[in-house]
Amino acid sequence: MNVQIKKLYAETEAGYALPHYATVGAAGMDICAVCDKPIVIAPNAIALVPTGLAIALPQGFECQVRSRSGLAAKNGVFCLNAPGTIDSDYRGEIKVILANFGKEDFTVHHGDRIAQIVIARYEQIQWELVEVLGQTERGEGGFGSTGTTSLA
Repeated sequence: MNVQIKKLYAETEAGYALPHYATVGAAGMDICAVCDKPIVIAPNAIALVPTGLAIALPQGFECQVRSRSGLAAKNGVFCLNAPGTIDSDYRGEIKVILANFGKEDFTVHHGDRIAQIVIARYEQIQWELVEVLGQTERGEGGFGSTGTTSLA
């Protein structure tokens, strides 16, 4: 499937890359920061990081913005509102909400891989208001009702 993408800023000396799959089996594409100067995110702070990109998805698809596992595990930096959703009718710049829950400042430089995006199909539904829902074995059990021990 082809998806239209637009670079919003003039090329800098370093240029900037389109989102790309890091490996053949990757579901998510790495997306990079586009910034004139480094963005410093203090511990317990949040920053809105620009990517310099806008997309035009077909109706019935969304773009999910997700954390990169390495940033989360090594630096305590992850995407808030994850997965964030870019709707098929949005044409503005993709920006990534990064939160730093590490113990040190985290600096985002131009070209850094800051998040990953996954394109996913979705369905719009119509609600059917009923008095009774169908029964299941689980019923209303939730919030840890199945326990934490291995099932094996």
